Amino acid sequence: MTASAFQITVQPSGRTFAATESETILAAAITAGVGLPYGCKDGACGSCKCKKLSGEVTHDTHSDKALTPQELADGFVLTCRATAHSDVVLESRQVTDTTAFPIKKMPVRVAAFDKLSHDVMRVQLQLPANTVFKYFAGQFIEFILRDGSRRAYSIATPPHVQESTPGIELHIRHMPGGIFTDHVFGTLKEKEILRAEGPFGSFFLREDSAKPMVFLASGTGFAPIKALLAHMQHQGITRPVSLYWGGRRPEDLYQDAWVQELAAVMPNLTYVPVVSDALPEDNWTGRTGYVHQAVLDDFADLSGHEVYACGAPIVVDSARTSYTSQRGLPEEAFFADAFTSAADK
Repeated sequence: MTASAFQITVQPSGRTFAATESETILAAAITAGVGLPYGCKDGACGSCKCKKLSGEVTHDTHSDKALTPQELADGFVLTCRATAHSDVVLESRQVTDTTAFPIKKMPVRVAAFDKLSHDVMRVQLQLPANTVFKYFAGQFIEFILRDGSRRAYSIATPPHVQESTPGIELHIRHMPGGIFTDHVFGTLKEKEILRAEGPFGSFFLREDSAKPMVFLASGTGFAPIKALLAHMQHQGITRPVSLYWGGRRPEDLYQDAWVQELAAVMPNLTYVPVVSDALPEDNWTGRTGYVHQAVLDDFADLSGHEVYACGAPIVVDSARTSYTSQRGLPEEAFFADAFTSAADK
């Protein structure tokens, strides 16, 4: 360790790594292969928030929703925006251990793509020959664009598929004006080569638990949930799981039929689709309103559950706050991946 580097210790795992004053704590952790939780890496979503037990850090600009002034005063940090100025001890019970899979940077080829709805594209990626890409169901990859910027997308493919038909399925929502998604929906071509890196993220099934689970998805937040469900089916995991998938209109539940078919052969899976803004012509007869509220309506007590939430930051934040404060869910039993765009930052 050089003189300008500080030691970061993560409890209770005891993992350590070095961080300098010229990099964020999260960036240093990723370089060292220590799996601190994170989502957007831009101070917008709060997924990387953890408690500072000792040490001195400073923060770059961030959203007050991701880290409130009170949380800052109470010693919480956003590792994606925090820089160490001394040795630091953090508390993060989500840290992956030394079995975390290595992060790889690789070229990927567009094998196929098709629209799942008016604003969601399924993109199938072919991996380089002889590349063994290992990841946990629920993790994501990042595309590295020509200007060096990155775009993150969850992997909808369960890991076991790589053994027979290597490749990655992504669900990409069109964000009009977005450099990458405008390309995907306008000029993307088969066999096009893209640069990708991964796997990233701490959103994966805690298989050492036997607790019943709630999966909460909004929009394309379904992608990693799809991987989790397919992984559970393949592994014969029979823990009870209730999936709540929300969209504005029925068409936003773009693989509803896939889930219905899976629920028919997975007796431990309960599926509750929720639509917030159905129009008369949709002929929607199912649950309505906000998807996180549907869980509140159905569960009086979540103290014995685990919740896995993925989707828009407002949905994830609302779920985290209400489930822990109103339904007794332990904070360490809430696992989340919030999707952020430039508009969220």
